[in-house]
Amino acid sequence: MVTREQAFKLLTDNVKNDNLVRHCLAVEASMRALANYFHEDEESWGIAGLLHDADWEVTRDAPEEHAKKVVEWLEDLDLGDETINKAILAHNHFHNGHNPPQNTMEWALFCCDELTGLIVATTLVMPSKKLDDVAVENVMNKFGSKSFAAAIDREQIQMCETELDIPIEEFVGIVLDAMKAKSEELGL
Repeated sequence: MVTREQAFKLLTDNVKNDNLVRHCLAVEASMRALANYFHEDEESWGIAGLLHDADWEVTRDAPEEHAKKVVEWLEDLDLGDETINKAILAHNHFHNGHNPPQNTMEWALFCCDELTGLIVATTLVMPSKKLDDVAVENVMNKFGSKSFAAAIDREQIQMCETELDIPIEEFVGIVLDAMKAKSEELGL
């Protein structure tokens, strides 16, 4: 399996946008927290989160290739792991033709990917612009405002209730706490 150091190098070799690197770090932290919640392998879940958008800068104009490219890179480096690869591919199944999420790890990545963006957007409208000042209630208030961060798919986040059996407020709390623990790395 790819190590965290190898995954981070692959990410930073292919992603030059600092905000996208921070997004991947936020999803990594969230996936590690969710792995802990489900008593699963924190390392593989974290790596899937870290690498899920590693190919975005080279596939943004070809959404049908997004996620496929990073899996290809992992295979080329002989670092592929079927569990991680499937989770990465499933997060963009709408465009790349891969199977939709099938298991807890895949659903966790699918749901928390969008939520991290909503949490960042909520943080940036806070007077302090600091994650430490964001509460679950702040995120839930913004969740209900469809005009706020309109590109974020709330239905995808809310699938945490049906697919992960986690109430939305609890899910937001898990992801928010994970991001707060990495606030310095995230620049928030």
